[in-house]
Amino acid sequence: MIAALRYRNFRLLWIGLIVSFTGSFMQQAAILWHVSLLVPPDRKGLALGMVGLVRVVPIVLFSMLAGVAADVFDRRKLMLVTQLGGAIVASILAMFAFVGLTTVWPVYALAALGAAVGAFDPPARHSLVPMLVPREHLPNAINLNTAMVQVASVAGPASAGVLIARANVGWAYAVNAASFLFVVAALLMMRDVPATDRSTPHARDQFSLAAALDGLRFVFRAPLIRSTMLLDFFATFFASAMALLPIFAQDVLHVGATGYGWLAAAPAAGAAVASLAMLPMAGRIKHQGLTLVGAVIAYGISTVVFGYSTTFWLTFACLAASGASDAVSMIIRNLVRQLETPDAIRGRMMGVNMIFFMGGPQLGELEAGAVAQWLGARVSVVTGGIGCLVSTIVLAAVTPELRAYGSAAPSTASLPAADARARRKRESL
Repeated sequence: MIAALRYRNFRLLWIGLIVSFTGSFMQQAAILWHVSLLVPPDRKGLALGMVGLVRVVPIVLFSMLAGVAADVFDRRKLMLVTQLGGAIVASILAMFAFVGLTTVWPVYALAALGAAVGAFDPPARHSLVPMLVPREHLPNAINLNTAMVQVASVAGPASAGVLIARANVGWAYAVNAASFLFVVAALLMMRDVPATDRSTPHARDQFSLAAALDGLRFVFRAPLIRSTMLLDFFATFFASAMALLPIFAQDVLHVGATGYGWLAAAPAAGAAVASLAMLPMAGRIKHQGLTLVGAVIAYGISTVVFGYSTTFWLTFACLAASGASDAVSMIIRNLVRQLETPDAIRGRMMGVNMIFFMGGPQLGELEAGAVAQWLGARVSVVTGGIGCLVSTIVLAAVTPELRAYGSAAPSTASLPAADARARRKRESL
């Protein structure tokens, strides 16, 4: 269940990231709460949706270049730069909160700057993982990373709610700034990280537009990878309700900052349970395509019920169910992409994926906020869940490759023996 943690470099990164992600999720929850306090009540829905807009623009602008950077430059050094940049942005947010910021635009500006810096992190991070563990343990590493993110997603928002209720929103930003240093320390402690494989036809050594277009062509010529990205985008675009949680906590459920923190943590609580349950079988799931489609349908249904709920515990349960189904979907999507992508183009594939993976929920927050401003928060959530269901069914119907996908993860039996032995030797403790 934890085979990938036997490898020192992966173990260091995993420990550093669980601390850093906890801080990052604290900051995400804190920004939404902070914005809700800085705007008039009649503008709250649209103001919260704007957080998604200011985050998605840098992602769209920089994600493909970030993917090229992950393939051309040293992935470990690139992560060092992004982690330090994130720490600086969080520190500035903390400073503004402690001095008593009264206008919302600096929060938007720093959220955008943080997204721009953060755009260069996922391609480098996801591309680094297959270099830290042998191929046969890659499914386990992906599942462990998913579980780690979900545990952090529980601890982060819940801790943010407690800090905001008892102290100041600035403390959530300050803790996040410090959390980045754990990843910096882990990266500096790594040794004998192998170089990127440059032997495939996709390999390029230059940071250029042509290299970025290689990644775009690869994704759109691979129906399976393309369909998983589109499924992710449409599901999160329609069913992104997290930006509206402050409204539900304040005006629908009346549970305050502490209750808001627990609601924000609920999807991750469900996802953590699902991720841990899948640890023994991540590489052995049959009918993965149908399992993926079913998980996204469950995600949409739980979102619809959440929109109808007027009680705290039913809302919490629906959010937890949405997180659990999303975790199953995420594990399968990531496994397919990592196994079907050559190492030399992995960063560019992840750069393209960022447009779908991060653009969907961020644009979804804007859509949810606009609908909430027009028709109310509950209508926004219910219609979003229905949109998720419809788009998932249509995409599955027109993509037979997705429905038919069902092979287990490759093992080292499919690798040349000499290559498998070399990888084990390089990545040994």
